[in-house]
Amino acid sequence: MEINFENFSKFNIQVGTIIKIEDNVKARKPAYVIDVDFGKIDGIKKSSAQVTKYTKDELLNKKVIAVTNFPKKNIAGVISEILILGAITGEDVKLLGVDSNVEDGTKIG
Repeated sequence: MEINFENFSKFNIQVGTIIKIEDNVKARKPAYVIDVDFGKIDGIKKSSAQVTKYTKDELLNKKVIAVTNFPKKNIAGVISEILILGAITGEDVKLLGVDSNVEDGTKIG
């Protein structure tokens, strides 16, 4: 299926920094509850993400890319506000990221 630029431009994709990680103990599959800081305008948003191939230490302060304007969704008791983007390689996910000097809240397009 093809989409046009108008449809693509409706996605709000931004750079953020992971500032907090906890286990999502209610999830059926291993997952973390992750808080991501998107800067002054959008602030901190939460996600439940199945990225447990990374340790919490590897994730803390990591720059990530996320879709920030999907509707909120309850995932195993967590109100997930964003979708952190990654490359799906079999059963593994490799998070997309940017250089550390890119400011939180920077739009991806």
